[in-house]
Amino acid sequence: MAEQRHALVTWSGDLLSGGGTIDYVSSGVFSRMPVSWAARTGPHNGKTSPEELLAAAHGSCFSMAFSARLAKNGTPATKLNVRAEVTFDNASGGWKVTTSHITVVGDVPGIDLATFRTIAEDATQNCPISIALKGNVELSVEASLAG
Repeated sequence: MAEQRHALVTWSGDLLSGGGTIDYVSSGVFSRMPVSWAARTGPHNGKTSPEELLAAAHGSCFSMAFSARLAKNGTPATKLNVRAEVTFDNASGGWKVTTSHITVVGDVPGIDLATFRTIAEDATQNCPISIALKGNVELSVEASLAG
């Protein structure tokens, strides 16, 4: 059965001087998060952006996919520290998300670095958020073992 999630957003004013809020998400875990164009294209000043939320979505999706693949390999992770960095750029004359780069450091007993990196690459290319981004956004991963 398919699952659906939703977010309620309010925006007031024009793009450059206006602003909005992510009022509510279906899980209820956060609400009233301010957003603005200025926070997307410059310093965040305490406001979020779609790109920051995309980074959170991609990082958490990758973490789940990677942990599942490591367990299937017989080398479950003790801990994965993941950073997802999304780039929003106007280099080609129009604003767009250009890259999503994942950095992961893993505490994974019994695995060699080459296997860890191969599994990380697979998770980067095949988690559901990566699949949604593929063909539009350059995806990359930098994977290393702790210690």
